[in-house]
Amino acid sequence: MCFSAEASFAGGIIISTIGIATVTKVHNPSQFVFASIPLFFGLQQFAEGILWLTLPRPEYIILQKVVTYWFLIMADVLWPVIIPLAVLLMETDLKKKRFLWILFGLGCLLGLYYATCLLLLNVNPKIMGYHIRYNSDFPQSIAMVAFVIYLIVTITPLFISSIKRTRYLGTFMFLSCVVTAIFFTQYLTSVWCFFAALISAVIFWILRDSKRKFKFDALNLLKINLK
Repeated sequence: MCFSAEASFAGGIIISTIGIATVTKVHNPSQFVFASIPLFFGLQQFAEGILWLTLPRPEYIILQKVVTYWFLIMADVLWPVIIPLAVLLMETDLKKKRFLWILFGLGCLLGLYYATCLLLLNVNPKIMGYHIRYNSDFPQSIAMVAFVIYLIVTITPLFISSIKRTRYLGTFMFLSCVVTAIFFTQYLTSVWCFFAALISAVIFWILRDSKRKFKFDALNLLKINLK
């Protein structure tokens, strides 16, 4: 979370708990990556909690760098890959799968770009008020292009998916990102992840109802076979 170490750790515990509950709602192996998203959010919050504690303490500079890259690898490298992959694995419509493959490939390229930047360029996180700002030497000339691609590969798959309720998730992610970009521009990475953490509950809701429908359909099928 972007507010304090305590908020980050509390959020990590709550979100991880939701994540564990969400994984229990999986009734098809294709849903596992999607169900694991809240657990990734939880790990992000723990990483930023440790960062809050180590930033004021120069003696913990090594741990500070570890959790900084832990957080940014998840936020910048993994998310553009995981979200389109999660939707792709659950999709059954062949035409939609082709488009999702394109978004997944684009997400992989974006993740590779960010991974290269993290490997070769400097990142310097700083506490500024109640937020953490991740200052970096990433090329500013293509920063906006990379951000737009990030939005496309992480949000568009949710509107393409045949699972209708993922559109609620996509809408929530888009609105939270817009709010963050408008009011917390300098702290986008940290603050948007706070909003994104709330998405965990939506993912749980989607898979819970999916499992209920699966059980209902299975029961009806059984009744038909018994007749």
